[in-house]
Amino acid sequence: MKGLVAYLDSSSIVKRYVEEPGSNIIKDIYLKAYSAELTLAFSSWNIGEVLGAFDKALIRGILNTENYLKAKSRFLVEAKRLIKLGVLRLVPVKFKLLIESWDLLEKHHIYQADALQIASAKSVNTTKFFTGDKIIYEVAKAEGLTTVLT
Repeated sequence: MKGLVAYLDSSSIVKRYVEEPGSNIIKDIYLKAYSAELTLAFSSWNIGEVLGAFDKALIRGILNTENYLKAKSRFLVEAKRLIKLGVLRLVPVKFKLLIESWDLLEKHHIYQADALQIASAKSVNTTKFFTGDKIIYEVAKAEGLTTVLT
């Protein structure tokens, strides 16, 4: 993959559709993708995690039903649009990445899903790794990724 690649973990993607601290950082990243200044990347695993985060926000009352449906729709439609524009790389969950993530989870004592994010980011030679999780931020830095805490 050529050029700048911004890898977004699930916590960062959610900030695009649910206003919270760090949302402006992610908004700027998406604008740069739309202007073809960089490529976005995230794992296909993120789709389920993001939908799950929206569902939890609905159950907890952070989102009402209308905003939940809007966030879900916007996320899925925008992902398809960005793929068609050639500025989103959806990283498939492959056995090789799972093996790499197993090493990371044992080395850093993190969850499988978090380890998969780091392994996926490394697989696309990300320029910057964006996360809203302080632990994953530290692990990604330890793994040599240029990391931004959103």
